[in-house]
Amino acid sequence: MLQLDPQSDQDARPSGFKALGFKGTIERRLTEIADLYQADTIPWVVGYSGGKDSTATLQLVWLALSRLPEAARTKPVYVISTDTLVENPVVAVWVRRSLERLGEAAVAARLPIEAHQLKPDLTDTFWVNLIGRGYPAPRPKFRWCTERLKINPSNQFISNLVKANGEAIVVLGTRKAESQARARSMERFEGRRVRERLSPNGKLPNSYVYTPVEDWTSDDVWLFLMQVKNPWGFDNKDLLTMYQGASADGECPLVIDASTPSCGDSRFGCWVCTLVEKDKSMQAMIQNDAEKEWMTPLLNLRNELDVRNDETGKRDDRHLRDFRRMNGSIMLHNDRIVHGPYTQTARERWLRMVLDAQRQARERGPDAMRSLELITIRELREIRRLWVVEKHEIEDNLPRIYTEVTGEAYPDGRLDDTSPFGPEEIQLLRDLCDDDTLHFELTRELLDVERQHRSMARRAGLFKALEQALRRGSYDDANEAEDLALRRRAEFDRSRKDLESVPLLARLEQEGEEPGDPLAGAA
Repeated sequence: MLQLDPQSDQDARPSGFKALGFKGTIERRLTEIADLYQADTIPWVVGYSGGKDSTATLQLVWLALSRLPEAARTKPVYVISTDTLVENPVVAVWVRRSLERLGEAAVAARLPIEAHQLKPDLTDTFWVNLIGRGYPAPRPKFRWCTERLKINPSNQFISNLVKANGEAIVVLGTRKAESQARARSMERFEGRRVRERLSPNGKLPNSYVYTPVEDWTSDDVWLFLMQVKNPWGFDNKDLLTMYQGASADGECPLVIDASTPSCGDSRFGCWVCTLVEKDKSMQAMIQNDAEKEWMTPLLNLRNELDVRNDETGKRDDRHLRDFRRMNGSIMLHNDRIVHGPYTQTARERWLRMVLDAQRQARERGPDAMRSLELITIRELREIRRLWVVEKHEIEDNLPRIYTEVTGEAYPDGRLDDTSPFGPEEIQLLRDLCDDDTLHFELTRELLDVERQHRSMARRAGLFKALEQALRRGSYDDANEAEDLALRRRAEFDRSRKDLESVPLLARLEQEGEEPGDPLAGAA
């Protein structure tokens, strides 16, 4: 998400151009990059997000390689960009087109630069986990999204490169001026550099990190981008305009004093992000450009995901979540139940909202958004499988919801042609359960577990599955589950205190063991 951060650069770091001037600094950096490139045969990986820092970094690498004779360009440089599938659509289109142009220009210039757009595994995508599995919207203490969507795809690419080549050098646009935490992290690894300018990668063995713009300020980056033409043909002024459009005040100064926030500190990222209180970037885009009002349904959905208590303003989505954990267990914290995944009703509501936002964006957005996929067909198929197969929601409501919201037929047929449960049977089951949701869910699961095991030659796991279903459905409501969990914990605490009050020798004698024999009863 493009998010203004007025705290960045407040430590008034000096310009990276101060010592040698603009031209002298750029010349030294290009020479340094060329020397590092030619020093070994280790392949390079350049991280590219389409933002200002990664663009400046990639431009430096490109320009340095361009100055080398073609015979010296022997080492591949892989440009990787991770599409989380929930990127701001405007930025996603920008990055995709930039990578396409970059690949074409690299071939024309005979540069060993390859562009790769990475995506998370299907089971790791945002909507598969939130709508399919029911993970609650991310929060600082349950930040399940970052590793799945961003870190894993890039780390997997780099790990494969290391396996094939023994080592890899990762070139990043990280800067110390971004934040004090970033500066501390970078300085900590500086002390462990194995070669000048190469720091060890803290998470991936046999890979090293090179940060050519680490000492630049935001204004240094913008000055470079405005003064040096983008070598693969993407106008950096358009990038500046995009940052400017995401700034709340519509301005993007290149030279500022320490008290003035610059849109140069903005960040592109996921439009569904609930780790911040507001998506200021999308709000600003809609506010500053009437042509981007089509993004309003996306902003509304993001705000709906960030469920908060009207009185306290704090995150509170317990009414949307099951009182049981994913495995059916009950967990307590401060004598209260810790709620688990979203309920079926909540998950179906999120699906409707995503499909509706997608429909509206396609209808109201520019031509580039006519085929916009906020949620892909592959994700819908996996969500449907999770609902029907793993959660035993045999109603199979996803195709019906898809048709009702989009006005189009769902592209796939029945998930299981052998299933005996149709709408009439499901309604009959609801009537028999007298609209008792927990009773209905338990009965539905027991029937589906038996059906899934019916055709097996050996019904391995049947009794365990039935036992889990009965345990999960053994409560009348959340209050009963909480009371039972509190009583069990109290009994456990009493038993532990009673056990601790008995001397060790007496306990051993009661258990029939000889003191001093650590292997007694081991057989």
